[in-house]
Amino acid sequence: MARILQAPWLAALLGTILYLITTFVLMSRVTFAVPEPEGKVALSAENDPSWHFHNPEFNQWLAQIKTEKESLDQREQQLNELQIRLNSERQEIMAVTQTVYQLQSDFDKSVVRFTADQVADAKRQSKVIANMSPDGAAKMMSEMPDNQTLPVLFSLKTDQSGAILDAMSQMGRPEAERAARLTMQMRKVLSAPTNSASSTAKP
Repeated sequence: MARILQAPWLAALLGTILYLITTFVLMSRVTFAVPEPEGKVALSAENDPSWHFHNPEFNQWLAQIKTEKESLDQREQQLNELQIRLNSERQEIMAVTQTVYQLQSDFDKSVVRFTADQVADAKRQSKVIANMSPDGAAKMMSEMPDNQTLPVLFSLKTDQSGAILDAMSQMGRPEAERAARLTMQMRKVLSAPTNSASSTAKP
């Protein structure tokens, strides 16, 4: 045993084992860092030049786009307000048009108009009837329809037509009612027949 402990190879073996243990312990405590290449700096949001780069033309272009957008928004709002106002005015115009149409319709129903042919015929007949007695004229008109009798009565003088209507009212109830109806219609005639209308219709 003493010879083994004093053997040279045992001392060499123990020295080797101690060296390996020491080396392992030292290496486990050391943190290896990868060196950065020379001349290269790590970039971040703080030291990246692109984050701090300002282009005046880009800023001007961005401001112009913003101004144009605000102008378009304002224009759109104005157009919407105009459309609302036009719709309101259109409804008012439609209401007024409807009212005018209704008034015109009521007016047309309340008046009597003579055609040019009716005026011309009435003028010729009134010359004949004016020379007749009221009773004779009333009897003749009792055989005529209202659309022919009314223009003739309107073409006569007021005293002549009045005498004929009075004679008609004494011919019985039906003729009296007809005389009253013709009197009311004479009040609704739009305008008196004129010779110019007759000459225009009959060249």
